[in-house]
Amino acid sequence: MLATFAVGQVLWSIFWFFLFFMWIMLVFQIAGDLFRDPELGGGAKALWLFFLIFAPYLGVLVYLIVRGKSMNERAVASMKAQEAAMQQYIQQAAGTSGGAASELAKLAELHDAGKLTDAEFAAMKAKLLA
Repeated sequence: MLATFAVGQVLWSIFWFFLFFMWIMLVFQIAGDLFRDPELGGGAKALWLFFLIFAPYLGVLVYLIVRGKSMNERAVASMKAQEAAMQQYIQQAAGTSGGAASELAKLAELHDAGKLTDAEFAAMKAKLLA
C-alpha cells in the first residue's frame, strides 16, 4: 500500500489538508467576529451562525464577501485597544509615565531658571531618588 503512494499524492493530500485547516480557521475567526461585533443584533448573529453551521462553505464565502472589510476593521481596532492597554499597564507598572530621569531634568530646569532654591532642589531631588 505505501509503495503505491507516490510523492505527488502526498503533496496533493497536504494541499487539501492545508485548505481544510484554513477553512476551519476562517470559521473560528468569523464566529469570534460575530460575537465581538457590537453593531450586529442578536437575531442577525443567530442567523449568521445558523448559516455557518448548516451551509458552512457557502456561509464562510458569503460572510467574507459581505462583511470582510468591517471584519478587518474590527480586528485592527481590537489590536490597537490591546496595545494601548498594554502600554498603559507598562507605564503604571514602571511608576511614572516619564520616569525619574525626566523628572530630574524638569527639576534641573526649574533650578537653573531660578524658580527653585538650592535647598528646595536638593529636597525634591532626594525625594525623587528615594
